[in-house]
Order: sequence, then structure tokens, then C-alpha cells
Amino acid sequence: MSEEKKIPLWNKYLLTINEAADYFSIGRHHLRRIVNANPGGDFYLMDGSRVLIKRIAFEKFIDETECI
Repeated sequence: MSEEKKIPLWNKYLLTINEAADYFSIGRHHLRRIVNANPGGDFYLMDGSRVLIKRIAFEKFIDETECI
């Protein structure tokens, strides 16, 4: 039996929308709205149609934003 290794969210570089929602306590739909409102933003990347949030860059984005 091989056991799947789970990497803690705070150690991951990229987070899925669901992981980012859990980590940042922001709703999935709200995260998608933030991504859509910031085309070309440096805090996410697209893997085909899948959005991946760059954890550290999104933390900086939140630090510099007054309202999300």
C-alpha cells in the first residue's frame, strides 16, 4: 500500500480555488470574482481553464487591498 503524501496548505506554492478558499477563509465564488476582476494579475495562473492561486503573491495582494 502506498500512502499519499499530503502537503500542508501553508507549504504549497500553488493552491486550487477550493484550497485557497479554505486557507484564506474566502468563498470560492468570491475568489473567482477577484480573479476575473484582475485579468493578468500576478497572484494566479491558469492551467488550461483551471485557476491556481499563488499563495504568497495572493497574501501580498490581500495585504495591499483595503476591501476584497
